Amino acid sequence: MTTTRNAGIANGGVSFWVHDAGGRPRVRPPLAGPTEVDVAIVGAGLTGLWTAYYLKQANPKLEIAVLEQEFAGFGASGRNGGWMSAEPAGQYRRYAATHGEAGARSLQQQMFGAVRESADVARREGFGDAVADNGLIHFATNPAQLDRTHHHVQAMRQQGWGESDVYELTADDLADRVRVAHALGGYATRHCVRVHPARYVFGLAFAVERLGVKIFEGTTALQIEPHRVVTDRGDVGAQYIVQALEGYTVSMPDQRRRLLPMNSSMVITEALSSGALEEIGWSGGELLGDVAHSFTYMQLTEDHRIAIGGRGVPYNFASSFDRDGKTAAVAVESLRARLHEIFPSLHGVQLEHTWSGVLGVPRDWSAAVTIDPATGVVRAGGYTGHGLSGTNLAARTVRDLILGEDTELSRLPWVGRQARAWEPEPLRWMGSTALYAAYRYADRREYATGAKRTHFTARFADFISGR
Repeated sequence: MTTTRNAGIANGGVSFWVHDAGGRPRVRPPLAGPTEVDVAIVGAGLTGLWTAYYLKQANPKLEIAVLEQEFAGFGASGRNGGWMSAEPAGQYRRYAATHGEAGARSLQQQMFGAVRESADVARREGFGDAVADNGLIHFATNPAQLDRTHHHVQAMRQQGWGESDVYELTADDLADRVRVAHALGGYATRHCVRVHPARYVFGLAFAVERLGVKIFEGTTALQIEPHRVVTDRGDVGAQYIVQALEGYTVSMPDQRRRLLPMNSSMVITEALSSGALEEIGWSGGELLGDVAHSFTYMQLTEDHRIAIGGRGVPYNFASSFDRDGKTAAVAVESLRARLHEIFPSLHGVQLEHTWSGVLGVPRDWSAAVTIDPATGVVRAGGYTGHGLSGTNLAARTVRDLILGEDTELSRLPWVGRQARAWEPEPLRWMGSTALYAAYRYADRREYATGAKRTHFTARFADFISGR
């Protein structure tokens, strides 16, 4: 039954976004042999590309090489849900614990700026068609979710979000903007930009090349050593090496437990008819998400498709994942069911494509930017799903650290942050599997009971996981 339902759905192939952008751009040549540069960047996703962009702008004389195993935008940067959100790529309370409330609030203010900066650069550099300023809505469909919404907005106020930055929605307010089944209310923010991920990252890669940065595709980094990257095409010596691998950090033999590669899966519908759009009332183009523990996120594309994503099968044993992005049938059916729960009128709408990717999660669920002057190794990542804007801020932070400048960015609380390693297998798999099973159970119980408070299994899972 499941196989038949999914028979007509394209599965993998990196992502629908890459397909919609016309496939990968022209093939860039690999590294031709051993070389020396000022800065070597490992990974041509958004972190690596933004770092090259800002470094080259700051000092055009720098020789910068970006090394990529596949092609620019192959990883999460070309597969994500297209939410360029201002929520920090980490936990406010953890940043405040090390750098005080002022430090944590500074990071939040910089995230507001990162959203604006990321969209502004796209428009200046000629790929502004990949972004749209639509804002973001979160909705609650049971009393416990509504209670979490209220407390979350209160917490955001304390963390630097003003009344014009985030505000609560009643059920009627929400229905005026989108008609979600059984919605009780929610909250909205203007600080979110809708992104076409592939067009965005491809556009940034071309902008980087126009500045004179060389991107070498088909080049595999085998090991990162002090001032040197060992690749299958020859060694690259550099004063600084920027590791920008995010979920692919597990490919480094000595870093397999540093970041957990968490799977996130997506499906996208066929283009909706005008009647279907009118039925759901989603006309403003806002990004849309729920506040369930098993979180789902959505966007309405410019050609009127709904792309919906969630964790699906969040973690595979031994940090394995399908590089091409193939999605398990159970994840496809879970996302299909969630789409129908949110918009029951879309039962007849067909799914056209499904894909998956991995994001990097540190053990403390908080992004970090680190530099080791002795080895020249710089690391940035661990955005826990907030990478579209987090990468921009991290890259500008890396720029200031490499240039040795004492700035507000170089003093942000994620600079120098260290998290302990993830547990070894099978504990890592057992813990991740149990964690998301607990969240799914908590969601079911909250719907079944109508309780006004978050179910204790979710609170316990948060405590154990450190989220």
